[in-house]
Amino acid sequence: MKNIKIALSLLVLLGISSCDDFLSEVPDNRTQIDTPDKIKELLVNAYPLASYMDLAETMSDNVGDAELSSVSRKNQQSYNWEMQTEIDIDTEANYWNACYRAIAHANQALQSIEQLGNPASLNSQKGEALMARAYAHFMLVTFWSNRYNPATADTDLGIPYVKVPETELLKNYKRNTVKEVFDFIENDLEEGLGLVTNDYSEPKFHFNKEASKAFASRFYLIKGDWDKVLEVSEGLGSKPVGKLKDYVTLSGLAPDIQFIEYGKSSYSTNLLIASPNSLIGRSASSSNFYLTSDKQAELFSSATNPFNKTYLFKFYSYNSSRTLFTPKFEEYFKYTNISAGIGEAYCGIVLLSNDEFYLNRIEALIMKDRIAEANTELEYFIGTRTTSYNATTDKLTEAKIVSMYPVIADELTPFYTMTALQTSYVKAVAQARRRDFVHEGLRWLDVKRFNIVVNHTTFGLPVNTLVKDDKRRALQIPLSASNYGVEKNPR
Repeated sequence: MKNIKIALSLLVLLGISSCDDFLSEVPDNRTQIDTPDKIKELLVNAYPLASYMDLAETMSDNVGDAELSSVSRKNQQSYNWEMQTEIDIDTEANYWNACYRAIAHANQALQSIEQLGNPASLNSQKGEALMARAYAHFMLVTFWSNRYNPATADTDLGIPYVKVPETELLKNYKRNTVKEVFDFIENDLEEGLGLVTNDYSEPKFHFNKEASKAFASRFYLIKGDWDKVLEVSEGLGSKPVGKLKDYVTLSGLAPDIQFIEYGKSSYSTNLLIASPNSLIGRSASSSNFYLTSDKQAELFSSATNPFNKTYLFKFYSYNSSRTLFTPKFEEYFKYTNISAGIGEAYCGIVLLSNDEFYLNRIEALIMKDRIAEANTELEYFIGTRTTSYNATTDKLTEAKIVSMYPVIADELTPFYTMTALQTSYVKAVAQARRRDFVHEGLRWLDVKRFNIVVNHTTFGLPVNTLVKDDKRRALQIPLSASNYGVEKNPR
């Protein structure tokens, strides 16, 4: 693997808070991060302060062409699986940079903790830094590399896994293989899990214990380590009453209130929340490639409900039903010049939740051939999303799952094998996840790991198909990195 030059220091020169200032200086002039309070402040920025959700959702099979008069270039490029040429808010380059900025903060925190002698009193901060570093690298390898496959992971191009703070302007890095990146992530994750705590004034904005386990379940699900998924999710228990999103209450609220409620830290289901610089809250009104009425019917009609009832999800429109949305993103606008009316938009988003955590557990149960247990849990999960659900009469059966989700040759092709029954149940879980996290980009992770074929139709143009093992499934390295020597993905 050839060495490549990456100007990661350029990614941390874009300081966004007072605690970033030390990263903007030549090493000898940097503020010394030499107290627990400074380390805690530093870790606030160890999370990507940008959003991947809009670009990931637009690449998935959750969206269609609404045929609006105005089309965003960056959304059109994502819809066609082309490299985005823009670098501003909600773009590929923006998220890449944000991840490496987060990693830089985590690495500086870890180095400062080590220089203080690794005191036990800083174990929670060390755990948080390790989890944050693992998470940012995981998201990078998820978007910019081929899907994880142990048969090819030791030769597939990963991303640079950075474990030390930047100390020089230009530094030679090698692009690690996917296997190396996954091994590094697992090492950080395992160590971090043993150190994280809930000792925060606002734990939902940090890698607390449950958020760390939820992230671990996502990682191990991608890796196909079902035992680990079950191990970290054991605490959810069976039918976790009060731990999932309460759609009965949420669906009864006015849409402007739903926007606020969906991402509230007071909800037990929300485990890790962020407020990145993002315009995703406006996508429903400004994006041509979004949830169309046809897609909404495909995903949310009563025909897709095993109890033949309507779902509790509520949908609204800004443009006479050309695109539809369910309220999830509350925007907060920070004025930089009130008189000029300009500023920056920030959006509350949920990065990890019990809803995803629980579905990951159900899928692991299926893959361990614990079908009866998985059936019980999936019935409960779907019931919490169903209007007038009756636990006594609304029953899920193997026959119903097999009928609703028949095996189609080469439809789902993960790197591991599945029996026919497992395939039907995994399809059911994947569709439940697809519905629950519409607009949030998680569907793209399933498109990649299951190698799902996606057809995108644009009015007046031929159908654009993302075939299996299509090289476009790995995003092209941003120009800001490739121009400094980062090896590009093959096309």
